[in-house]
Amino acid sequence: MQSLIKKINELKKGKVKKLVASKIKEFKKAKSYKELFSELCYCIMTAGFNAERSINIQKAIGNGFLALPEKKLQARLKELGYRYHNRAEYIASNRKYAKELKKRIESMQEHDLREWLAKNIKGFGYKEASHFLRNIGYCDCAIIDFHIIDLLEKYHLIKKPKALTKKSYLGIERILRDLAKKSKLTLDELDLYLWYLETGKVLK
Repeated sequence: MQSLIKKINELKKGKVKKLVASKIKEFKKAKSYKELFSELCYCIMTAGFNAERSINIQKAIGNGFLALPEKKLQARLKELGYRYHNRAEYIASNRKYAKELKKRIESMQEHDLREWLAKNIKGFGYKEASHFLRNIGYCDCAIIDFHIIDLLEKYHLIKKPKALTKKSYLGIERILRDLAKKSKLTLDELDLYLWYLETGKVLK
């Protein structure tokens, strides 16, 4: 773990620190229910797909996530080069939660909210729910995808799980929480530093 902490501390001395701080500030800005739903759809899209391309598609579709009929949304996703365009069905199915979502965010604790999202939002598991929460300003859920798993395995902090079950997810999250504490970071900040170490970019 110490060698990884050293890498993170080196990044904290340079331009990455400003990039991370700026991104965290952006996440914490108040959002309308339409913006929240758009971010939810972005997190559905990123599963197994390129994050940067998902950002571009999210911008291109705009309010279409809420407004377009399912078949037209699917056609638009396909047109924009989104591989899993049939996830339009997930998005259309989740529209019933668009306004309720904001109320739940305002009234529920972070980890209770993650449980609700993972259980009720079609296309969400723990990773997508954690990603969404981070992107709307929460700081205590780890986003565990293959980039993070590969990085932690490379530094001998975990053995790559055969499947990312709830139990294994929470187990890896505990390791990341310990790493965050020792690096004097919150989990949302840590994710951006780790993502940079693995990809050379600070995204969302």
